[in-house]
Amino acid sequence: MNNIITYSLDKHRNMFAYPEDLRDYFYAEVNDHPYVEEPYRAESYAVGYLKKGSIKMRSGLVEKVVHAPSLITIGPSAIRSFSEDSKEMQMDIIFFKSDFFLENQANVFFLIQFDFFENSDKHDFQLTAESEETFKQIFKLIRTVLNISNKHERSILRSYLYILIYEIDAVKALITSDPAVNPLFEKFRNALMKHFLRQRSVGFYADQLNVSRKYLSEVIKKHSGRTAGEWIDEAVILEAKVLLKNKSLTINQISDMLNFSSQSVFGKFFKTCTGSSPLDYRKNN
Repeated sequence: MNNIITYSLDKHRNMFAYPEDLRDYFYAEVNDHPYVEEPYRAESYAVGYLKKGSIKMRSGLVEKVVHAPSLITIGPSAIRSFSEDSKEMQMDIIFFKSDFFLENQANVFFLIQFDFFENSDKHDFQLTAESEETFKQIFKLIRTVLNISNKHERSILRSYLYILIYEIDAVKALITSDPAVNPLFEKFRNALMKHFLRQRSVGFYADQLNVSRKYLSEVIKKHSGRTAGEWIDEAVILEAKVLLKNKSLTINQISDMLNFSSQSVFGKFFKTCTGSSPLDYRKNN
């Protein structure tokens, strides 16, 4: 999926009205988020500190409302979209490229070891009063070093980002899983994110999880309100929408990348799920 179009760091700079910042990182203080409701990926990492209000976030197949105070962590490969939920939303965001962060790092896999950046279901973390104070101070330090002239700026920022990432990981470790979530449902979603490009049969996932197709469907429907088949279709459509934004790819190439037997079969599938053809979707987006 290396051909998927992404939002560049320059694109994000322009979205947040910081076009003159040419560094491979930047800090945005946001009071009016330029909401992007269509799914996309980005070339940079982002950590947001939601200070006030709330925002609707969709990451992968999970949609939720994130309320302040919270952290939002998004890596390059994660498919995301955002929409307005609160008129009084305030958030600080630090964007940075992996090349900058790993410049002097011996372990080039450092960032990808933290699943909260990539395609996990958990990209947001509700903060307690105590933990919020910790992150408030870290973001203040980051903002300060980027607002003053300092020849060691890159090294200092990198150090603060290390602290920020480790503190997020510590917060994550303290959050227990929701006992109301069925473990089979969680295993299904994990298997789906791993195999959906090649496997679109409910029976395949039932076999992977050692349960009957009927039982799997009943559990998924009970805990999500959607059938297993609807989850599978939605994963494929989400990926297709991102691919269709890359106009260097033909629709036939996208059909092949998504493992459809033909462009015609892909077109019928896409129109059934979305109400428009792949070509119409591309023209309108």
